[in-house]
Amino acid sequence: MSTPTTLDPATLVANLHWRYATKVFDSTKTIPADVWKGLEETLVLTPSSFGLQPWKFLVITSSELKAKLKPHSWNQSQVTDCSHYVVFASLKKISEADIDAFLARMAEIRSSTHNSLKIRGTALDSLKSYRRIMVGDLIQGARSKVAAEWAARQAYIALGNFMTAAALLQVDTCPMEGFIPTEYDKVLGLEARGLTAAVCCAAGYRSENDKYSKLPKVRFKTADVIERL
Repeated sequence: MSTPTTLDPATLVANLHWRYATKVFDSTKTIPADVWKGLEETLVLTPSSFGLQPWKFLVITSSELKAKLKPHSWNQSQVTDCSHYVVFASLKKISEADIDAFLARMAEIRSSTHNSLKIRGTALDSLKSYRRIMVGDLIQGARSKVAAEWAARQAYIALGNFMTAAALLQVDTCPMEGFIPTEYDKVLGLEARGLTAAVCCAAGYRSENDKYSKLPKVRFKTADVIERL
């Protein structure tokens, strides 16, 4: 595991002030490949409940596919003008197979050449208790009745992680809930995969003509939203 570099608090806050929900993207600008690779890793490294990762991230750069999605997105121009459009798809139901796939991944032997993530090589027998807890909660327990909602909430964790990372790299984003999930599912073939579109995010670079980029943020005072106990 590489040693992280220090980011000072002032830079963090400055970048978050710089970030805003971009309304107009510059369609001529594309996110460089190395920058996008870092942002994809941000998605992969997002934490989730149980570590289960009940999602798929569909990264759309095809102009044709963006155009197909735009009518189902309240005709918002961000969909077609951004560099990369990410659809955060979540599982509609959690199965024991999903749990076993995660545990099998945890049991893989570490390999420096496999990818940037080091796998634990944990013996599957030692994970029986953890499996029992997950099955009891997500398959047999009350949460199984709201599994789709639970999975969607995990996707929102990924959205927040992605947007913060993008701001630190000076990449603009716009989180988008203004779309019709059922139509997205049809266009992207998600239903057959047991997935549904939970939320989306356009990423790229702001247009100089976007008036919203120059407006101050409207936030409640710190004392109104943070209580130190």
